Amino acid sequence: MATVLRPLSTGELLDRTFSLYRSHFGLFVGIFALPYLVVLAFQLVGLVFQSPIPSVSTTLVTIAWAMVALVLTFIVYAVSQAATVVAVSNLLLDRPANISDSFSRVKGEVVGVLLLSLLTTVAAWFGLFMIIVPGVILWIMWSLAVPVKVLENKGIFDSMSRSMELTKGSWGRIFVIGLLIVALRLGISALLQWPILIAAGFSMRGSGARQMEVGWQIALQLSGFVSTSLVGALATIAFSVVYYDQRVRKEAFDLQFMMTTLDAPAVPSSPAQAGA
Repeated sequence: MATVLRPLSTGELLDRTFSLYRSHFGLFVGIFALPYLVVLAFQLVGLVFQSPIPSVSTTLVTIAWAMVALVLTFIVYAVSQAATVVAVSNLLLDRPANISDSFSRVKGEVVGVLLLSLLTTVAAWFGLFMIIVPGVILWIMWSLAVPVKVLENKGIFDSMSRSMELTKGSWGRIFVIGLLIVALRLGISALLQWPILIAAGFSMRGSGARQMEVGWQIALQLSGFVSTSLVGALATIAFSVVYYDQRVRKEAFDLQFMMTTLDAPAVPSSPAQAGA
């Protein structure tokens, strides 16, 4: 499917995001699902071997296991996010995209993306807790930092600065896009998990149990995995599309790419070259 690089409206950005997702459903679901199998396995092992008898030691073990699972989730998300950026870039520039190639091309970027995501997430959440508006503004300004890091091979702080530069003048539409994606992700997650929580609640009330049975906890973890696999890539797809749109608007990237294609049509490029 040939993609025409041109300035897009907010509606067109959303349409292109969902069009890419629908047309390459298996690619994006696979990019998120395969790494998250590691997280799912870790969580299920913890549930299966947890002690049914409450005690201080078992509570501490459960908390420690949950913390490790959280760290593992953050690492896996960074890997999937970087691979998704590469896949979207290849599709927008009419190049082949597949799961193995997307992961292989980000081996050297994972640590940088992980640190960048950690820094921007902590800073944005701190802003949200202190005063909501500054936190939202920080999130908007750094929304393109990961595509910049992966596609332009910049350092962490350079990626943040570059994202701030690219997002100038487009805060409103970036906010709208992000809000819609977040609402969709929360809606899908609720749709999959609420029935399980309701059924588990009735089961606990009927049996007089104080803790949710392992079977229900496993069902919740599985539903979370399905939810992440289905919609986890959407935000990254959207902001990768916005990244290219901002470059077209501010830097005439569409003309640069057209000239590059005419000059060297047979020369393959790396993700960094694709975003340069």
